[in-house]
Amino acid sequence: MASFEDGYWWSNDGLRLHYRDYPGPESRPPILCIPGLTRNARDFEGIAERLAGQYRVICVDLRGRGDSAYAKDPMTYVPLTYAQDIERLIDELRIARLIAFGTSLGGIVSMLLASTGPQRFAGVLLNDVGPVIERKGLDRIRGYVGRAGAWPTWVHAARALAETNEDVYPGYELQDWLRMAKRLYRLNAQGRIVPDYDSKIAEPFRLPGGETGVDLWPALDAMHAVPVQIIRGELSDVLGTETVAQMKKRLDDARVTTVPGVGHTPTLEEPQAARAIDKFLAAISSEVAA
Repeated sequence: MASFEDGYWWSNDGLRLHYRDYPGPESRPPILCIPGLTRNARDFEGIAERLAGQYRVICVDLRGRGDSAYAKDPMTYVPLTYAQDIERLIDELRIARLIAFGTSLGGIVSMLLASTGPQRFAGVLLNDVGPVIERKGLDRIRGYVGRAGAWPTWVHAARALAETNEDVYPGYELQDWLRMAKRLYRLNAQGRIVPDYDSKIAEPFRLPGGETGVDLWPALDAMHAVPVQIIRGELSDVLGTETVAQMKKRLDDARVTTVPGVGHTPTLEEPQAARAIDKFLAAISSEVAA
């Protein structure tokens, strides 16, 4: 298991935010991993442990998740604020050039960041997300985000995950659900297993347009010259094939990989995703070296 250091930074509005820092060579741009709506830095454990040593891998907890502080104002749980938080981290760590891995909401944040400063990005991986979010997937996510749950054991939590996500990961066994539960949940002071995020993140997300806050097509267009790897789950109800086709048309250097038998979102540990990531990073490395 690759080791990491815990790091912290402060947001513009005074929140102490957390990231995991897996060491790697300074000769390559670091990989910055930004998780989805209800997820946290642990969501990237598999990919970080595989790539650590080859790359510096920084996995963030967005505000209200994991070891990052909860916001006093739930209306700051929006992509533009998350982007400002990440921009502050990039500046604090003095990272001149980086590769972003963004899962779902993290991909939206990645697009926003790359649109305002595309020269800082050696590449962007968008994990099952694009400028258009399909209504079916949006309704499904709105149906569960922010709803409290507490379980007596990890097995109970894993079985609850399986009940609500069996269509997303139809091939999962109990050990897979347990691994996911330990990434998504935490043990609270009362000894119960609970979601590892502030339930108030749901408040802006449930408002009309709260999922993005802006039209993301201009953000995508602004990063047209940035190498992009799009990962899509074959069963995704969030990223449609028509959106993927439009994204590929509008980007100069876009690769598309579909992960079979998986919905929203791929873990990036699937063999197809891992191979695509390795090829993507190799292409970026050769371009940087040139």
